[in-house]
This record gives sequence, structure tokens and C-alpha cells, in this order.
Amino acid sequence: MKRSFQLIMPKVETFNRNNVLQNATEVFHRKGYNGTSMQDLVDATDLNRSSIYNSFGSKLGMFMEVLSHYQSIAKSNIGKETRQAQNASDTIQAIFEMYLRDIITDPNRKGCLIVNCKSEMTNQDPLIRSFMEQNQEQMLAVLEDLVHNGQMEKVFNEDQTATQYALYLYSAIQGFRMTGILNNNEDELKNLINTVLKVLH
Repeated sequence: MKRSFQLIMPKVETFNRNNVLQNATEVFHRKGYNGTSMQDLVDATDLNRSSIYNSFGSKLGMFMEVLSHYQSIAKSNIGKETRQAQNASDTIQAIFEMYLRDIITDPNRKGCLIVNCKSEMTNQDPLIRSFMEQNQEQMLAVLEDLVHNGQMEKVFNEDQTATQYALYLYSAIQGFRMTGILNNNEDELKNLINTVLKVLH
């Protein structure tokens, strides 16, 4: 007796994943994770619920991809700033000024999705906590390299180690982005940047 075998073809997505992630990012960024419903995601992405579950597994699965998507864009933007700057001091200032542009050009004052998520979700889910820890480690490594280079160039002082200054800058960046949610006064924020950077010189 012959056995018949049915070839099961993998499901092919009929939508642009990047566009869907971008639209989902807008919703999560505006409402936060807990404030976003599945219906919000359906409305924003034009996908039905079954497509969302089939492609992302769950609301949390989609959110994790949104965080990774947002992180990759941020890394790309930081990379551009790093390549264009002449030295470590200019690079760090350029990073702050990049965030300043985000603040003053955002009429909704949404802040940073990752910083917002850290305060909302880090202690609620181990996957998100792990993502946040990895994101922090990567950013600290970038900042530590910049500070180390600045110290080698004799642009930055050596009152603290590169590791210590990296944590200081990381905390300052996070605070700067949170401050921008309520205060988008460009002059005041520029003065804040200068105050932060003075510590290094």
C-alpha cells in the first residue's frame, strides 16, 4: 500500500514586515506596552489578529521585535554621528545633539521608546529585562571606548576611569531624554548638554 505524502509549504508573509514594525512602533511608543491593545495593533498595522499571532506569536513577541527594530535604527543613527565627528569630545556632543533634535522635533514628546520601556516593563518580564541589560551593556561599551579615546587624546581628564565616566554619560543620556518629555526648550537643553560635558574636560 503506497503512502501519500503532502508537501507542506512554509507560510509566506504577504506584508512588508518593516512597515508593520514601524506602524506598531508608533503605537507602542505613544501608548506604552500596557496601554496598547491588540485592537490598536490591528488598526495600526492593517493585519488581522490571526496574522499578528502567526507572524509574531503574541503581543509581547511583536513588542520584542519592535524594540529590536527601534534599537537598530538608534545604532545606525549613532554610527552616523560617530563617523562624522572629528574626535571623542565632538562625538559625544554630537550624540547628545542628535537626541536634542529628537526632542525638539517631536510634537508629542514621546521620549525614547527604550527608556520609557525600562521604567514600565523591565521588572515585569524576563525577556524585556534581558533585552534592556544587553542594550545597556552595548551602549556602555560604546561610551567607554569614546571616553578612553578622549583620555588618550588628552581631551578628557582622568579624574575617573573610562568605565566610570561611561556610566555617568549613560545615566546623563537617559535623564536627558526623560527631561525632554516635559521640557523641549532648546536653549535650556543645550545648556544641560554643556554642563554634562564639562565634567569630562
